[in-house]
Amino acid sequence: MTDLLDHLRTAVGAEHVLTDDADVAAYVVDWTGVHSGRALAVVRPGSTAEVADVVAACHAAGAAIVPQGGNTGLVGGGVPDSSGGQVVLSLGRMRTVRDVDPVAGTITVDAGVVLADVQAAAAGAGRLFPMSLGSEGSCTIGGNLATNAGGTAVLRYGMTRELVLGLEVVLPDGRVWDGLRALRKDNTGYSLKDLFIGSEGTLGVITGAVLRLFPATPRHATAWVAVPSVDAAVALLGVAQQHAGAHLATFEIANRQALDLVLTHLPGASDPLAGPSDWYVLVELAGASSEDGLDGALEAILGAAVEADLATDAAIAGSPAQRSALWALREGISEAQKVEGATLKHDVTLPIADLAAWASSIGPVLDEVLPGVRPVTYGHVGDGNLHYNLSSPVGRDDDLRAAERDLSTAIYDSVAAGNGSISAEHGLGRTKAVAGASYKSEVEVDLMRAVKAALDPAGLMNPGVLLPPA
Repeated sequence: MTDLLDHLRTAVGAEHVLTDDADVAAYVVDWTGVHSGRALAVVRPGSTAEVADVVAACHAAGAAIVPQGGNTGLVGGGVPDSSGGQVVLSLGRMRTVRDVDPVAGTITVDAGVVLADVQAAAAGAGRLFPMSLGSEGSCTIGGNLATNAGGTAVLRYGMTRELVLGLEVVLPDGRVWDGLRALRKDNTGYSLKDLFIGSEGTLGVITGAVLRLFPATPRHATAWVAVPSVDAAVALLGVAQQHAGAHLATFEIANRQALDLVLTHLPGASDPLAGPSDWYVLVELAGASSEDGLDGALEAILGAAVEADLATDAAIAGSPAQRSALWALREGISEAQKVEGATLKHDVTLPIADLAAWASSIGPVLDEVLPGVRPVTYGHVGDGNLHYNLSSPVGRDDDLRAAERDLSTAIYDSVAAGNGSISAEHGLGRTKAVAGASYKSEVEVDLMRAVKAALDPAGLMNPGVLLPPA
């Protein structure tokens, strides 16, 4: 592979081809610390042309490529395997906001632009890019697109797929597909962009995107609400939709175990309510600067919830600082659980009407597999997505690792039985590739393999991710 490395150094500059262990260390292990591998090299191109050159060279040499954005994934989809022969293609240098058109409501960006920077560029033009994730300060648009990321704004604006108008993609042989069209309507053939969104780098390398912008929503009404059960939370969602309509922007849920971890490990965090509850909901309404009725609508929601015994207490944010403090309780969960110790992450989705029954039934099943296992449950009730994570019994991290397969199988089997999905927004990566295929029909897997074979016949794009070996 010496010739390949020489070619890559010529293509992107020697300083952007990393091979020393110390230099590549941050690129070969994911955010969880669980998934890691070895790389032939980490290559950091600075333009689409350089990406195309790198991909073409790797294709000619038969070297597999692992595209990587901000490396904030949770399922091992952006790190190499243990072979030491794969090239990690980091898009981190490609951070140009190419264009912002507030009239058309579009922003065109490089794939390496950090999500928070896209939000800021949109805000600077008086518009809103609504995608919001806990990792938005480090995750990149390319990774968001490759995994079809979700987040806390899906209820109102939809998944990443709904926010994309056009893409620029380097194909596995090094050719560039320029699909950067900012059109709302285009019925001239297959929706090619939708092949690459959610493909986790297995069909090509996304290098640029045209994204949708929306009217800014500077007014907010936010509350942290104690609810007795998931069933009550689902019923409260209906109340909120009735009173707030399209202004309902966020409806998040968390259990007490999740809140306790945040209160323990997040500096400055405090419980906004006087007494404990089994479950909590973060409700937020959002509107334009001219809309003054949000506070009244939120109060109507909470009043109806208390009257119907759907809520037992609530804290309403009276200032931007208080709003930030309430949001920190929700967004700090993942980091707090990581600090706590060993964790097993699950990202499931079910029909909203079935969430409560599933959440009630799965706990005893898991406790039979590993007595004392601690469910850390939070997520997006508004779109049926729960992050049903598990922390080890106190002081027993090794026991969680030993029971990992049985615990995951129990969760996946129950989700599949309820016509749900084992991955709502994190992707399958390496961790769930086999499981993902096993819960799909033979026809569905065959269709996916046919697409993969058509675009990447050599199987060099992120092999082992999303689809298991045939």
